[in-house]
Amino acid sequence: MNALTRDLIRLTENAEKAARTDVRFRQKIHLQPPVGWLNDPNGLCQFNGVYHAFFQYSPFNAEGGVKMWGHCTSKDMVEWEYQGTALYPDQPFDCHGVYSGSAFIEDSVMYLYYTGNVKLEDREDYDYVNTGREANTILVTSKDGITFGHKQELMKNADYPSDLTLHVRDPKVWKDGELYYMIQGARTKEDTGQALIFRSKDRINWILHNRVSTKEPFGYMWECPDYFETGGRKILSASVQGLAGGVWEERNVYQSGYFLVDGDILDECRLSEYRLWDYGFDYYAPQSFETGDGRRIQIGWMGMPDCEEYTNPTIKDGWQHCFTFPREIFVEGGTIRQCPVRELEESEYPLQNGQKQLGKEPFHIEGYEVYDLTVRGIRENCFRAVLGEELVLEYRDGRFEMRFTDQDKESASAGRGLRYVDLEQLEDLRILTDISSVEVFINGGEYVFSTRYYPKKACVRMEADKADICFKLIQI
Repeated sequence: MNALTRDLIRLTENAEKAARTDVRFRQKIHLQPPVGWLNDPNGLCQFNGVYHAFFQYSPFNAEGGVKMWGHCTSKDMVEWEYQGTALYPDQPFDCHGVYSGSAFIEDSVMYLYYTGNVKLEDREDYDYVNTGREANTILVTSKDGITFGHKQELMKNADYPSDLTLHVRDPKVWKDGELYYMIQGARTKEDTGQALIFRSKDRINWILHNRVSTKEPFGYMWECPDYFETGGRKILSASVQGLAGGVWEERNVYQSGYFLVDGDILDECRLSEYRLWDYGFDYYAPQSFETGDGRRIQIGWMGMPDCEEYTNPTIKDGWQHCFTFPREIFVEGGTIRQCPVRELEESEYPLQNGQKQLGKEPFHIEGYEVYDLTVRGIRENCFRAVLGEELVLEYRDGRFEMRFTDQDKESASAGRGLRYVDLEQLEDLRILTDISSVEVFINGGEYVFSTRYYPKKACVRMEADKADICFKLIQI
C-alpha cells in the first residue's frame, strides 16, 4: 500500500462517516452510494454463493469526480450490504480513475478487469480524444471477494489498433473452450463506434482477435459492451454515444441497447437493428452476469451522463444516483424480455384489498412508497395511471407514454419531460416503485421504462376498466 492509497482510504472513510442517512429520498431496494456519486455497475458476479456488485464511486463529490470502485454484496439481490471501497486510483496507470470493467470467475478466484484512466495535464493542443489521455487495461484478483491483490497492467493504447482514438475501455471477459475472450468498446479516428474482441490463453496476455461493427456508422463510441447468449439468442449490448437526428432527438443524450448477432461474433457476423433496453429517462451502462442456476441478470445505472435537461435533488443531501433493480433477461415468444429478479417475491406481501378487478371508478391508494403493482387483462388499450400526482403512465394514440405533468426542476420530475414507445397493443404492465424511482415493465417485459422521481406525496391513481390489479408491498 502506497501513501496515496492510505490517504484515499482515510479521506473516503471520513466522507462516509460524515454522510447523512436520514434524508428524504434514500431508497429501500436499490443499490445506492453511501455518499457522493455513483455511476456504472462493474464486476457483477456470483462468487462462492454471494452476489457482488462493484460500482463507479466518487465519495467526495455528489456531482462526480475521481472514480474508484465501491463494493456491495447480497445474498438475494434485494438487500445489499456495503463492503467499502475495493479499488482506488493509486497507480500511474489508473491515477485519474478506476474506470469500468467486469468480473470473471474461475477456480475459486475472482478476476477483475477494468480500464485505468489517465488524463494528462491541461494543454491547449490536447483534445483528449486523440491526444492527452491513456486508457489502460488492468487486472486485479481476489480469492475471497473482499481483499484484492496487486494490480497488473495488461494493455495500453499502443497495444490497440492504430486507427483508434485513445477511447478504448470497459473490458468484459468470458471463456469459450480453452480460450478467454475480452470485449472492449472503442472509438475510431473517423468517429465511429465499434467493439474490439481480444483473445488469451492465460487471462494475462491478450491479442486482437476480431472487430465488430455495423454496416453503416452507428454512433461515435460504444461504451460498456457486453456479449452473452440466452434462450438461443446471441446478444451484443452496447451503450452508444453520438446518435443524432430522427427518433434519437426524442430519446436520451446517450442510448443503451443491444444488437442480435447473426453468425459468430468471434469470426464473421451481422448485427441486427439496435433496440433499446430501456425507454425511460434514467438508464445507462448496463452489465450482465450469469447466476449459478443459469439465469442471465442485468443491472444498469439509473442515471444519465452529460444530461443538462434534468437533475436530482439528492445532490443537496450529498449523494446522487442508484442502480436499477436487478433484472432477469430471457427469451419468450421469440422476444427478448426483462423482469425483476424472482427473489423479490420473498420480500413482498399483498396489501389487504390490493388485489381486485377494476371497475368504472379509478383505483386510488395513498401512503405507500415501496411497492410492486401488476395490472393484467387490460382491455381495448385503456390504461392511465398517475404516481405521486405528477408522473403519468398512459396508453394513447398507439403510444405508451411516461411523462411528467410539471417539468420544473423543483417538481417531482426534477426537469424530466416525456418518453414513449410506439405500441400496437397494451396487455399488461408491472410497476416497481421505490421511494425515488419507478421501473415499468410492459407486455411481459418486452418494453421497460425507468426513471427517478421525487414526489411530495406517495399515491397512485389508476384507470383500467375491468383489468385485474395486484398491489404488493415490499419490506426488507
